[in-house]
Amino acid sequence: MATASLIEELSWRGMLYQHTDGIAQFLGSPRGVYAGFDPTASSLHVGHMLPVVALMHAQRAGHRPVALVGGGTGLIGDPSGRTSERQLISEEQVAENARALHVQLERFLDFDGPNAARMRDNALWLRPFAAIELLRDVGKHFTVNYMLAKESVQSRIDAGISFTEFSYMLLQAYDFLELRRREDVTVQLGGSDQWGNMTAGMELIRRSGAGESHVFTVPLLMTAAGTKFGKTAEGAVWLDAERTSPYRFFQFWINSDDRDVGRLLRFFTLMQRGAIEDVEAESARNPERREAQRVLARDVTARVHGAEAARIAEEVSGLLFGGGEVASLSRGAIDALSAEIPFAEVAAGADAGDALDLFVLTKLAASRGAAKRLVEQGGAYLNGARLTMADRGIGERSLLPGGHLLLRKGTRDYALVKVTDL
Repeated sequence: MATASLIEELSWRGMLYQHTDGIAQFLGSPRGVYAGFDPTASSLHVGHMLPVVALMHAQRAGHRPVALVGGGTGLIGDPSGRTSERQLISEEQVAENARALHVQLERFLDFDGPNAARMRDNALWLRPFAAIELLRDVGKHFTVNYMLAKESVQSRIDAGISFTEFSYMLLQAYDFLELRRREDVTVQLGGSDQWGNMTAGMELIRRSGAGESHVFTVPLLMTAAGTKFGKTAEGAVWLDAERTSPYRFFQFWINSDDRDVGRLLRFFTLMQRGAIEDVEAESARNPERREAQRVLARDVTARVHGAEAARIAEEVSGLLFGGGEVASLSRGAIDALSAEIPFAEVAAGADAGDALDLFVLTKLAASRGAAKRLVEQGGAYLNGARLTMADRGIGERSLLPGGHLLLRKGTRDYALVKVTDL
């Protein structure tokens, strides 16, 4: 038997949006549970994380999770949640993206033990699938009226939908049937915009005589401010460190609205109810400390990027926004800073002799005159110490790890200089 009720767990967390009748009883025994991820990009973003976390909860409840990467369906494009046709991407790009998604999904699931997770790619069965087979073995089970009634199609009728995207539902339905046959998967989960495609898979399994199956969805997330979750002014927040650095990833979570953070703790961490309620109570007593946001940011960043990257991200955040101690900066934090704030290199000696020149070099000041005024007004700092005109020389100062100098203008504007040839 499963060790805990998956449906109860998801319900108290607010992660259960829709489900088929009888699913709670069906999940009273260990089942194969899958979620699909199309490789339309080389990375997942935080908007994809809720189905991944739901798979984690399924595994913790004793079920066997299967993460399906859509190396086949990614060549077609899912119309769900879209107002226009997707641009097709090349087979080579889809295959490369699929490999990247494999690596990211492995960070969330346990691939050892009695209910070890499995990773599958639907290119395995969709690429050899002939058009005649698709029409006879899958298409025959669905009327056009049935497909037109689905929300993913209805929402596109006026604007138009190609036969390619119209047929996506059949391919996703066939995925469910194939996983039923190959992996004994009987439950599918996904975002609420996938409900129509998922129930089509149930219908195909039923018509094929492959037994009972169920589906459930997690909600699509909006912030309390009414914006789509996972978007910033710079765009999507990616799980790939090359697209969104661990520091910026950490900052995304720590900047969560007070109205959202309790819900996000339930959605994206594995913390138990009592622990979350304790954090919420502390935040209510001392909202200025933003403790709930810190707990959230640490937890999610560590899961996605590792504990050390999360520690460094918090150290950098503490410096830039919390007045952290400059002298104790670690080498890892300095390396991370070099990618987040203005950075320059200078040779030891004359080039690095006068702090005014460094403020100009890093564009914290427009000219030596502007840098001089900044120092005279008490707004210029070097390695955490306020500069004066009488004490602005660099030569005798201690450098930070790696031979670095940290410049600050006012309270928030920083730059980093590496002194070379020491």
